[in-house]
Amino acid sequence: MVEELVIFSLGDEEYGSSILQVREIRRMIPITPLPRANDFVAGVINLRGKVIPMVDLRQMLGMEIKEPDKATRIVIVEIGESTVGAIVDSVSEVLKIEEIDPSMMGQPWVEGIGKIDERLIIILDFEKLFEEISYGQDKSPDSG
Repeated sequence: MVEELVIFSLGDEEYGSSILQVREIRRMIPITPLPRANDFVAGVINLRGKVIPMVDLRQMLGMEIKEPDKATRIVIVEIGESTVGAIVDSVSEVLKIEEIDPSMMGQPWVEGIGKIDERLIIILDFEKLFEEISYGQDKSPDSG
């Protein structure tokens, strides 16, 4: 099965995510910080009148913090009814990958490893990666 992926980088590693989860890719814009948010939550942005939570993907994955530069991008992803922005070091291309090895990494949000020639691309499932994060939605049993 051929899968079309948006390819982005974090540090020296290449990552990909299904193009079906990606709504758009944007240059960095000012982010409004949120008090008492998780460390990896950079804040929120106003995107065409909608407030979008921003996640620093490097920090979420336990990598060292890096200041944004000209290559830094925001990958806007749709997860069910929610929209989230993921800050990545850069976005390089959209690729069709035919060979994907299922993940043996023990992380449910890693779908597998894509291979193109000598390149290895870690394929993330943003829905599984963000499923424990709830933005503005009360999911407590008492809500109704």
